[in-house]
Amino acid sequence: MKAMILEAPGSRLRMVEMPMPQPGPSQLLLKVHTCGLCRTDLHIVDGELKEPKLPLVPGHQIVGTVVGIGAGVADFRVGDRVGVPWLGGSCGACRYCRSGRENLCDHPRFTGYQIDGGFAEYTAADHRFCFAIPGEYPDLQAAPLLCAGLIGYRSLMMAGAGENLGIYGFGSAAHIVTQVARHQGWRVYGFTRAGDTEAMRFAREMGVDWVGNSEQAPPCELDSAIIFAPVGELVPAALRATAKGGTVVCGGIHMSDIPRFPYELLWGERVVRSVANLTRRDGAEFLALAPRIPIRTEVREYPLDEANEALDDLRQGRLQGAAVLVV
Repeated sequence: MKAMILEAPGSRLRMVEMPMPQPGPSQLLLKVHTCGLCRTDLHIVDGELKEPKLPLVPGHQIVGTVVGIGAGVADFRVGDRVGVPWLGGSCGACRYCRSGRENLCDHPRFTGYQIDGGFAEYTAADHRFCFAIPGEYPDLQAAPLLCAGLIGYRSLMMAGAGENLGIYGFGSAAHIVTQVARHQGWRVYGFTRAGDTEAMRFAREMGVDWVGNSEQAPPCELDSAIIFAPVGELVPAALRATAKGGTVVCGGIHMSDIPRFPYELLWGERVVRSVANLTRRDGAEFLALAPRIPIRTEVREYPLDEANEALDDLRQGRLQGAAVLVV
């Protein structure tokens, strides 16, 4: 099969011919249709996440068709269309797994990080961490639901209840979670980089109630804020905009250092918390909810051999919505 592989952190991906994987016990063999890209892919390729298997096939927002089934699989059949997310496996034995918090597993395995992912014509995945894709979504539009959508949904659940929600960094996850939040009755305030008129326009198109740059104060206090941009300086900025009792959720897997800030920004029972990965329950809930809203995903498609160009566009902020490889 053809695949784009990472051979060393900081290097360009390279197209190679490699053996097709075979499904082991509990695994599905998938013919990949599409695979979304997100900032986690950038963090891996750029060497900010330090322990990838090498060489590596990146990609963890995979939509494909089951073409082979390993021993012990009973819930999927050949021909089923399934999605593969970031969390690709957990130990099942640690205290987190035993309490339904496999997103915090002590020995997790991640798709496109320790497990070869979807920048390839075929991939193998643990059926226990795969999801049926709602029929309402074509392959291209379904891919961003599997990370941008799932992590955005978990971040929103962590934000708690309220009326006014701030979203810092208006990319793939933000454009999906805005639709969920509006469906739940939130007023949404979008924050973008200063001068990024395209991001502001995109945020307005997705239905935010107000948009400004991340240095501005919103027109009212926020009950909660979600930070998707990997910029530590946004944490004190979000705290400054958040009301007493509010929550600031850091939705990314990697963030630059958070600068020192005065205690008064945290005082008043404000909370700062992170979001780690996803649970299978998140996946089931979100993929059932998405067609009921219905969520619309904005995508730009790239052929597999242009994965480096897609990563460059994401790295340079040239995308509105999500980048998706068409395999």
